[in-house]
Amino acid sequence: MARFALRVDAVLVQAVIAGALSFAHLHDLAAAAGQAGWKAWAYPISVDLLLVAAWRRLRSGGTKAAAWCWFVVALTASLGANVATAGLLDLAVVPAWLRILVAGWPAVAFLGGTLLVHGSPKPEETPGQGESTVPAASSAPELPAAEPVPAPPSTAAVPPALVPLARKVADEHRARTGTAIDTSTLRARLGVPLPLAEAIASQLA
Repeated sequence: MARFALRVDAVLVQAVIAGALSFAHLHDLAAAAGQAGWKAWAYPISVDLLLVAAWRRLRSGGTKAAAWCWFVVALTASLGANVATAGLLDLAVVPAWLRILVAGWPAVAFLGGTLLVHGSPKPEETPGQGESTVPAASSAPELPAAEPVPAPPSTAAVPPALVPLARKVADEHRARTGTAIDTSTLRARLGVPLPLAEAIASQLA
C-alpha cells in the first residue's frame, strides 16, 4: 500500500512540475509577444483548458477525429512555448509571425473549446439497438379449408304464359337439331334473365 501511495504521489508531483513549467513558458512567450499584464496569464490558462476539453472528448467514447485535432493544436502551442523560451528565440526581438500567432490564439482556442464542449459526440450503439422490439407472433393453427356451399336451386317465379311458349321453342329446337334445348339457348330465344330461364328449363324437363 505504501509503495502504491508513493507511486501516485510521484506522478502527481511530476504533473504539477510539468504543468507549472509549461504555464510559465506560455506566460513568458505571451508577454514577449506584447500581451502584458493579466492577458499574459490568460494564455496558458486558455491552452490548458483546450487540452483538458480535448482529453475529455477522447475519453467520452464519441468521435475522436476532432478531439485529436484540437489536442494536437493545444499540445503544439504548449511545446512551442517551451522550445521558444529555452534560448532558441530572442524574447527581446519577437518576430512578427509569432506576434500574429499569439494575437490570434484566443479566437482559435474559443473555436476549439466550443466545438469540443458543445459538440454532440456520436452515441454508442447499445446492444440490441436497431432490432425490432415487437415480439414474433406465435404461429396460429391452420384452419381447414371451407367446403364450397352448393348454389341454391333457382327460385325465380315463372309466369304461366311463358311455359307454353318455352315448350314450343324447345320442341322446334329438338325438331331442327335432334337435341334438347340448353338453358343458354332457351334464355337467348326467350329474352329472359338467366335465373328465369333456369326455372323454365326445370319445368320443361
